[in-house]
Amino acid sequence: MRFNLIIHPNTGPERTAELAQLAEECGFVGLWVSNMHDGRDPFVNFVDAARATSKIRMGPVAVSPYELHPIKMGNALLTLNEIAEGRAHIGISAGDGGTAFAMGMIAEHRLTAVHECVEIIDKMATGEMVKYDGRMYMCRWYHASWVSQPEPPVYVCAGGPQMLKSSAHYAKGIYLGDHLPEHVAEVRETINPELERNPNKDDFKLLNFWAWHVKEDPEAALAESRTWLAARVTPWPAYYHRGILPDEEMQVVWDNVNALNRAFYEQDSNIPEIPREILDKLCRRCTAASSLDELDFEIERLKQFEASGLTDICVRVYENPEASIKLIGERVMPAVNG
Repeated sequence: MRFNLIIHPNTGPERTAELAQLAEECGFVGLWVSNMHDGRDPFVNFVDAARATSKIRMGPVAVSPYELHPIKMGNALLTLNEIAEGRAHIGISAGDGGTAFAMGMIAEHRLTAVHECVEIIDKMATGEMVKYDGRMYMCRWYHASWVSQPEPPVYVCAGGPQMLKSSAHYAKGIYLGDHLPEHVAEVRETINPELERNPNKDDFKLLNFWAWHVKEDPEAALAESRTWLAARVTPWPAYYHRGILPDEEMQVVWDNVNALNRAFYEQDSNIPEIPREILDKLCRRCTAASSLDELDFEIERLKQFEASGLTDICVRVYENPEASIKLIGERVMPAVNG
C-alpha cells in the first residue's frame, strides 16, 4: 500500500517545500493539501515544493467544478504538472461544501458535472485541440500546445453508491474520506464489477483520507482528534456508516453537531455537551488517535486497509508534522509493506 501525506492548507510555500522534501525522503509517494476557501491557492502554493523535489506527486483535494470551471481547473493543474515535471495530481469532488458553499454555489447534476470535468481535463492534458460540448460544460478551441508532460492522475472524490459506480467507469481512481477498513471493503464490492468498463482498470487507484493523531501522550492524541472531529465525515448523518458506534451514542453526537463545529473553529478539545467516553470512542474508531505505545494497533489497522482493497492511504498530519512524517516513514511503512 502506498502512503500519501496531507498537510494543513494554510501551510506557506517555503514550509510546504520543506515538508515535501522530508516526505519524499521518508518514502511518501504523494503530497496533498485540502482545498479550502480561505487557504492559500492550492496550485500556486506547490511551486516551491515542485522545484525542491524530484519524485513525490502533489496537488489539491477536493476541487469542485461548481467553484472552478473545468478549463480553469485543468489549466492550473497542467501548469503545476509542467513545473513538477509530470508529478501533479488532483482530487475532484461533486460536493457543494467548502469553497463552493462559501461561494453560494448549488450542486446540481453531480454525476454529470464530475464526469464532464474529468473528461475535459483528460482531453486538455493530451496537448491536442479540444472541442467539448457537454450537458453542463463546454470547452471550445482549447489547445495547450505547450503540454509536454505525462497526463496527471485525476481522481474522483466519492462516497455515495451512485458516484462510486459512475466514477468507477472512467476515473483513474477514487478518493474516499475517513472510511474504516470494513467500509473500504464495501466500496470494493460496489466498484469492482463496474471497473470492467474502465479503460484505467489495470492501474486503478483507491485512496482514503485518514487523520493521524498518534502522539507520545495518549490524552494529547485524543484531544487533537476531538478538536478536528467536525472536519471528519464520520460524525455527520449524511455520510454515517452504521456500526461505527451504537445508534444511541451516535444520536448524542448528532444532537450536538454545533458543539463539534464550535470546537473546530475555536480549536478547543473541550466539548462538554457530549460525554467524553462517546467522543473518545468516536476518535479511536474514525481516526488514528493512539499513543506511541499503541502504534502496533494503528499498524494492524493499516494492514486491514490494504487487505480491504485500498491502494493508497492519505495520512493527514497536524501539530509537529515532522515527527509524524518520520514516525510513519521509519516505523509504519516498513511494518505495513515489509
